[in-house]
Amino acid sequence: VGKSTTSVNLALALAAEGATVGILDADIYGPSQPRMLGISGQPESADGKSLEPMNNYGVQSMSIGYLIDEDTPMIWRGPMVTQALEQLLKDTKWNDVDYLIIDLPPGTGDIQLTLVQTVPLTGVVLVTTPQQVAVADAIKAMNMFRMTSVNVPVLGVVENMAWFTPAELPENRYYLFGQGGGARLAKEGETNLLGQIPVVQGIMEGGEKGKPAVLDEQAEEVRKAWLDLAEAVHHSVEHRNKHLAPTRVVGVNT
Repeated sequence: VGKSTTSVNLALALAAEGATVGILDADIYGPSQPRMLGISGQPESADGKSLEPMNNYGVQSMSIGYLIDEDTPMIWRGPMVTQALEQLLKDTKWNDVDYLIIDLPPGTGDIQLTLVQTVPLTGVVLVTTPQQVAVADAIKAMNMFRMTSVNVPVLGVVENMAWFTPAELPENRYYLFGQGGGARLAKEGETNLLGQIPVVQGIMEGGEKGKPAVLDEQAEEVRKAWLDLAEAVHHSVEHRNKHLAPTRVVGVNT
């Protein structure tokens, strides 16, 4: 559904608005942030224990992808995966970030449980595409975060690949994956639809080239969509912090 693409462009859009932003790639089995951010090499360690985040485009980044070869498969069982995530979270020297965007893998498994048992999350942004199959998976993730024992606020929903507009027909919208999935998910979660991102070839190309689409000042529609999303997320966080108590770390036995 484009969670990594959304995470990267959201992080860069928040940074473009003046925030200090970090992004943690929590997909241990399939890290994609190094390629999307155009970063290579390994992080430095001044003391032999902690890691300095990698930087590009004004955003701090950490990923298991910086520590292993890109083509190396991660044949790890659950305990090793959760240990890796804990180390990336705790051992990275994030520099006074206003936002730490955590790019999660699909599902409701070890990574998600370890995350809520390790750090108090301000909230979760759900990413879906319009079709019901994607919405059904997102509902499961939403319901996990909304469980009484977890209790992480849902900040809102992003609908990715919402429509396609061909360049030669700029007034037309074609709904390749159906219509209204993001709104249905937001209604189900009693939250807001934060934004809709169209299907644009430049979004894919930007991620492949290591220069995400939000940085392309020539692509006004796409850039505006990401910047509008960043503003909506910012306001949702402000509203959450004003009206809700801080999230607590989940007990280990949950």
